[in-house]
Amino acid sequence: MANEKKRKVRAEFRKNRVSRTRQGDLTREYRDDGLQDDDSVRSERVSGKGDLTRKRTVIASDAKDGSSQGGAVQLSVDEAICSSGCVLCVHGLTSDVLGDDGRRYRCATRRVLKTLMTDQRHVVAAGDRVRFRISGRDEGIIERIERRHGVLTRTVRGRCHVIVANVDQVLIVSSAAQPVLKPHLIDRMLVTAEKDRIRPVICINKIDLVDPADLQPLIGVYGQMGYEVLLLSATTGFGIERLKRKVLGRQSVFAGQSGVGKSSLLNAIDPGLGLRIATVSEENEKGRHTTTVASLIPLSAGGYVLDTPGIRQFQLWDVIPQEVVGYFRDLRSFDSRCRFPDCTHTHEADCSVKDAVADGRLDVRRYESYCQLLAGDLD
Repeated sequence: MANEKKRKVRAEFRKNRVSRTRQGDLTREYRDDGLQDDDSVRSERVSGKGDLTRKRTVIASDAKDGSSQGGAVQLSVDEAICSSGCVLCVHGLTSDVLGDDGRRYRCATRRVLKTLMTDQRHVVAAGDRVRFRISGRDEGIIERIERRHGVLTRTVRGRCHVIVANVDQVLIVSSAAQPVLKPHLIDRMLVTAEKDRIRPVICINKIDLVDPADLQPLIGVYGQMGYEVLLLSATTGFGIERLKRKVLGRQSVFAGQSGVGKSSLLNAIDPGLGLRIATVSEENEKGRHTTTVASLIPLSAGGYVLDTPGIRQFQLWDVIPQEVVGYFRDLRSFDSRCRFPDCTHTHEADCSVKDAVADGRLDVRRYESYCQLLAGDLD
């Protein structure tokens, strides 16, 4: 946007982003040092124009898509001095950015971006398209985060944790054994994919450890809803070619609990990646974290994949109880047939959803998963 329109807006900033004007330890200083020349500030403004106000006027882009994930204002930047790039990974206060020139930059984030009030836990996420200003050899400062699409999120300590951004599809990786298969975790991630309009693909790894026939009932339930299920084995290579075709030329995220083999599958797809892997604990069958940050990885055959740290808890973000049934493909077709328009499908009479479960038209485990989300994670 070379001729980008600009506008002034009042933006809300985080609380306590600056130190107080007046010192709070004057009595202690007087007791320790006695009376000195008093050059302290005698007053401070807390009105809309003072230093402690949580609103400031900033120059924002006037583009129609001028807001980014989390409600933050999309800042205007000087296009002449800024370069474009994609965030590969985030390490604390800095981010690795792959510039459109093919070079890799270690970038800090502009202070005004970090202090704008948003719902996000971290302002920058892997997969973000950014505008950054080169400030040194292979160094830069992120000036703006472009509008996102395909955002995978969850709730962490009451705030929005953007796991990755700008993905075409999410590959929900689980394992048939070691660790045990967790369908309820798959269901939660499917709800998030439905909410954020990301194409989900269910990947069940380690099928060499079980009889594949035992998985057919679960595969059938998801298949009837239109979800694609891939049976894979990173050890034997079963299904790897099919998985490779799924990620070719796309930007995909591999997500799932620790130990299910996300990094092993990526190594099988592209042996040149050489990602670190570890065995599952024999004591509790829980995976050991080998991937510590979400990382965008280019594939030699084309496309990008995002490897994410193992997820042990997946609490939905920005979903109210009344919306949950709409994200369950199998339940929502019965939702409108209930006697009461605000039916929660848990205790009401003449409930079409409960009748379908009793008649065997709806899977009991899927209904239990819905009830768990309604009663637990969304409180």
